[in-house]
Amino acid sequence: MSAQIRLLGLDFEATDLVETTNRLLARPIDAPFGYVVTPNADHLVRLCADPGLARIYDDAWLRLLDSRVVAGLAALCGLPAPPVIPGSDLSAHLLSLLRGQRVTIIGLAPAFLPRLVARFGLVDPAHCDPPMSLDRDPAAFAATVQFALRHPARFTFLAVGSPRQERLAAAIAAAGTGQGIGLCVGASLDFLSGARRRAPTWMQQSRLEWLHRLAGDPRKLARRYLVDSPAIIPLLLRERAERDRWSFSTDEPGNTASTSRPNRSIKLPR
Repeated sequence: MSAQIRLLGLDFEATDLVETTNRLLARPIDAPFGYVVTPNADHLVRLCADPGLARIYDDAWLRLLDSRVVAGLAALCGLPAPPVIPGSDLSAHLLSLLRGQRVTIIGLAPAFLPRLVARFGLVDPAHCDPPMSLDRDPAAFAATVQFALRHPARFTFLAVGSPRQERLAAAIAAAGTGQGIGLCVGASLDFLSGARRRAPTWMQQSRLEWLHRLAGDPRKLARRYLVDSPAIIPLLLRERAERDRWSFSTDEPGNTASTSRPNRSIKLPR
């Protein structure tokens, strides 16, 4: 088991892209269905307000930080920063190693599937593109879970956005009959198939990928990036303060208090 770094109540893998891919490929093909989540700032803010969703992330087989902004802010707050493994990078690297293999894809518009298949040499992937109202349509949700169970694959790419894809992954795992690994990778397949254009490398490395995406779809993303995601800052500051208080109390001479980790629950300021 690899080392982990705890941040905002989640244990993130302290690993790099190559080691993570090797772990994915080393998992037995017939192992019970497990899933990988790739939280970013938007996800982490949402988790702190939704304990049920937080448990889904807790139950993931792997948790990989998908935000250079969060890593940078954590470091500025004096918190340990997990390595960043963007879902798009993970998807691209993994798919490049699956040439000639069959995968299951949930998400991605059918018009762009041939491009993805041609780019990575995939063999007849099982594909389902459920409605975006999936989380408000129990029948569509159940049908999508059944599609995944009827088309087991070594890797199932869940690319329908958060938190839909994570809820799907948890439901597939809860069915008890699924196999393989589900990868909750958001818009990754859109970028890899050309359905959307990813930010240039220099913007990614400069922690400005969010700005590129905002400029490309301001109506959809303005609230996420300008209103919701900035709430990550007080959450990180609060975690730093809680860690400082915990460290002080356990270091105090004669203190017999428990030395367990600080409370997992971190609530958004009202």
